Parts: sequence; structure tokens; C-alpha cells
Amino acid sequence: MKLLLSTDRIQAYLIRDLLAMHGVRTHLFNENMQGAVGGLPVDAALPQIWLEDDADLERARGLLAQFETDRGREGEHVCGACREPNPITFETCWNCGAAVKPG
Repeated sequence: MKLLLSTDRIQAYLIRDLLAMHGVRTHLFNENMQGAVGGLPVDAALPQIWLEDDADLERARGLLAQFETDRGREGEHVCGACREPNPITFETCWNCGAAVKPG
């Protein structure tokens, strides 16, 4: 089942990885088709994220809603493992990969 038509490949990767972190398996289609926009219908040329299991639809929608809310947050927090500052929207430390929590 198609979940999302992404505006670009980078956003599609971020969302795909976010869903995977929460156990939602997906397939990414059209990741290299952006050059065809204009020659093909938009929904045929932009990246698409499809759910592997339709039963994950509500959970995936909830994660997408939280993703949109989190995009507007500002600030930073410090990783408890390596003490590096991370943007508040990061769930894992950019430096060491440890899980980071705001606070």
C-alpha cells in the first residue's frame, strides 16, 4: 500500500529509516526518477514509500505525524555517552550512534 509520495529522495530516505527504526517495513520506489518530472506524471516520477504490511498503516501515519511535529523543534541536547551536542530532533548521536533523549 502506498503510504507517501515524497518531495525528494533525501526526505524519502529519512522517512524510510524512521519507519524502519520503529519496526515498520517499507519499500522505496522511484528513488532515481526525479529527472523525469515533467515528462512523466508526478506520482510516477517522485519517490514513493510503500508499506510492506498494510496492518502497519495507522502506526506509520502516527510516526509521520510525529515526524512533521518534530521538524519544527529547535534547540539541542547532549549525548549521555560521548557528551557531544546534538540537534533536538536527533534520536541517535551523530558522533557515537548512542540513543539520545532530550533533556
